[in-house]
Amino acid sequence: MNREKVQIFDTTLRDGEQVPGCKLDTKQKLVIAERLDKMGVDIIEAGFPVSSPGDFLSVSEICKIVENATVCGLTRAVKNDIDVAAAALKHAKKPRIHTGIGTSESHILHKLNTTREDIIARAKFAVAHAKSYVEDVEFYAEDAGRTDNAFLAKVCEEVIKSGATVLNIPDTTGYCLPEEYGAKIKYLKENVKGIENVILSCHCHNDLGMATANSIAGAINGARQIECTINGIGERAGNTALEEVVMIFKQHPYLNLDTNINTRELNEMSRLVSESMGMIVQPNKAIVGANAFAHSSGIHQDGVIKNRATYEIMDPLDVGVNESSIILTARSGRAALAYRAKKVGYELTKVQLDLVYIEFLKFADIKKEVIDADIHQIIEASKIQGELIRN
Repeated sequence: MNREKVQIFDTTLRDGEQVPGCKLDTKQKLVIAERLDKMGVDIIEAGFPVSSPGDFLSVSEICKIVENATVCGLTRAVKNDIDVAAAALKHAKKPRIHTGIGTSESHILHKLNTTREDIIARAKFAVAHAKSYVEDVEFYAEDAGRTDNAFLAKVCEEVIKSGATVLNIPDTTGYCLPEEYGAKIKYLKENVKGIENVILSCHCHNDLGMATANSIAGAINGARQIECTINGIGERAGNTALEEVVMIFKQHPYLNLDTNINTRELNEMSRLVSESMGMIVQPNKAIVGANAFAHSSGIHQDGVIKNRATYEIMDPLDVGVNESSIILTARSGRAALAYRAKKVGYELTKVQLDLVYIEFLKFADIKKEVIDADIHQIIEASKIQGELIRN
């Protein structure tokens, strides 16, 4: 059965770079963009060209090296923003202008100090003006997550008439529950004239830890583009994590959805972005964290040693990790100790293992983690209690 494709829109170089302290220079952006392109990302949001001369240059240079992906530039619903973005994208093989405006009552009244009618007029103008430069125009309804569905549908209808090819429905503040966000996408699919001619896109933030769940709910209900970042970096608590949505589709084939991403590049891509931005990946981060395939509990370790699938739903190789890690701590059992001892050259009998395990526990109660060098010390300390065989 052919699985339906969900396009991956990577905004690491735009939304991700807005994180304080994560500024990249043009050279660094080019390295990341080239890797994203080779990894199979469908759309690379290269930056916000009008924001600075440096961002304009980066977008322009990225356009020259990207071979396969669409290159996208962000704008506000402002004529000059769009003009500048179009100039920055002129070398792109597949250019896209991403323009939009706030649609929630909060944004209309407090941020923009205007009316719903004016919002629609400005949205239509922005899309039409962008369309005069490029065929591929994406419209974002900022704070769509808190926007009344009926008004959101009306805005969507109008920008489709003006030439939008993609409709971005952002949960800008990360407020929606997955059921609520999925229902919003479903409502638009069922109530917007012309919706069958455009792609619905999810752009979810992680303020309440639900960015990935909301994006998956959106895809299940008809969205066919997910906007995300490597390692889930982004403003405040971050964005939907690219590696998470990609592996969810891969591990749940019954969803009948898939991406073009080469998942074996995920771990290395995560490291590249982390090192380039100086943004450490938390060890317990899903998919790419240092502990994602690490086991320290004795019960878990015994299961994984016998059969990896007992405690791992993914093959580490699928995301570019060579093997699972058996971490020795005071919570580890004999099976893990024997496994790690064999790795460094010791084949222990059951009797020998029992003796060595006593010394191991003494050592492990002092140290947080027992490393390979420590195993040799433990073995040496155990020699007085039993003869050990070293291969």
